[in-house]
Amino acid sequence: MQLNPLTAISPVDGRYFELAKPLSQYFSEYGLIRYRVQVEIEYLIALSGTVPELEDFPAHKLNELRKIYKNLTEHHAGEIKEIEKITNHDVKAVEYFIKKEFERLKLVEFKEFIHFGLTSQDINNTSIPLLLKEFIEHEYFTLVNILLSKLNGLAKEWKDIPMLAHTHGQPATPTRLGKEIMVFAARLERQLTQLKAVPHSAKFGGATGNMNAHYVAYPTIDWNKFAEEFCQHLGLVRSYPTTQIEHYDNMAALFDNLKRINTILIDFSRDLWQYISMEYFKQRIKDGEVGSSAMPHKVNPIDFENAEGNLGFANAIFEYLSAKLPVSRLQRDLTDSTVLRNIGVPLAHTHIAFQSLLKGLSKLELNQKALNDDLDNNWAVVAEAIQTILRKEGYPNPYEALKALTRKNEKITKDSLSAFIDTLIVKDDIKQKLKSITPFNYLGI
Repeated sequence: MQLNPLTAISPVDGRYFELAKPLSQYFSEYGLIRYRVQVEIEYLIALSGTVPELEDFPAHKLNELRKIYKNLTEHHAGEIKEIEKITNHDVKAVEYFIKKEFERLKLVEFKEFIHFGLTSQDINNTSIPLLLKEFIEHEYFTLVNILLSKLNGLAKEWKDIPMLAHTHGQPATPTRLGKEIMVFAARLERQLTQLKAVPHSAKFGGATGNMNAHYVAYPTIDWNKFAEEFCQHLGLVRSYPTTQIEHYDNMAALFDNLKRINTILIDFSRDLWQYISMEYFKQRIKDGEVGSSAMPHKVNPIDFENAEGNLGFANAIFEYLSAKLPVSRLQRDLTDSTVLRNIGVPLAHTHIAFQSLLKGLSKLELNQKALNDDLDNNWAVVAEAIQTILRKEGYPNPYEALKALTRKNEKITKDSLSAFIDTLIVKDDIKQKLKSITPFNYLGI
């Protein structure tokens, strides 16, 4: 059996491959290799302006050098994997591949400065934060901002639509549909602001974090300054001091932040699901689509269910990642290595969920009649307004009076509420004001 979308074990690489395809350039084995090559090349370029033995490095070769990672193909990555079969070490295979490229570029005399003084984690703990950073900036924010823009658009479109609220599942003080959508948009915006503030941290410090090999070779160079400037050049923040590996504290914070965003959208998905079940929305379907395999009349809210499921699955992995990664025995153990290879999984499920939400939102049709019917069937909700005005007027025990009225086994209607208001010993203008309050206009600000 050959690996393809039908034989893949993970739905990310199978059923949802087309939806998750943009993540491949970051989180696949090819993606990781490409970023490793980039870090190794940029490191050597940085060294060329630092150590005496590289003073004669030909500046006109820098563009050719950068093309090694900019033009890295799957075929090149395959070459590196072949080297790894011999080295049994993935980062060392990258080093050997670049050395071969130096021979091709006639830079043989400089090739021993590839991976100079480094441990593999200097490459991994720089490559992975870099690919994660670029995914968040180029892919994640692009899609989540489209979703946020859609929510803001719907909030504006529906800003004047009155809707019966439900607290504890019971009819409650009316609200506006647009405002309820805006609640989720505002929550998302706050979390996205926090997400942008989380630094993308890299570890760059040699075998145990002390730049030992660098210092013993060149004791007069300020290697901590070099490492900080190198990480900044890549758009990263250097963690210092460290052990052999990155602390992962900021990465954990990022995953926790992503989890909170997903939790907000789980909440949103469930609310939309409920509104659809209450018939506040209908769903458009394309000709030929089937809503249910057994019941022809049904159009299931599958997009919101799909989003909820993918977001929940992603959160379970984010929670594990943020709890596991910052923990390592002594100066390091290898448990982070295999775990880090899976960071694309929750991001892929998140990416899939965002697309499901956008698809689901695009199919919604407002059912104004259902919203109006619910409001008209629940005149009891204006009791709060009436008792509040009566309090202001100094009427005795208004809460208790409305409580007695609304808890009878009789349905409260416009007429029965009007009849109750007529029994109140208040001025006529107050009675008129009370009668003017309806479930359709008792909407607050």
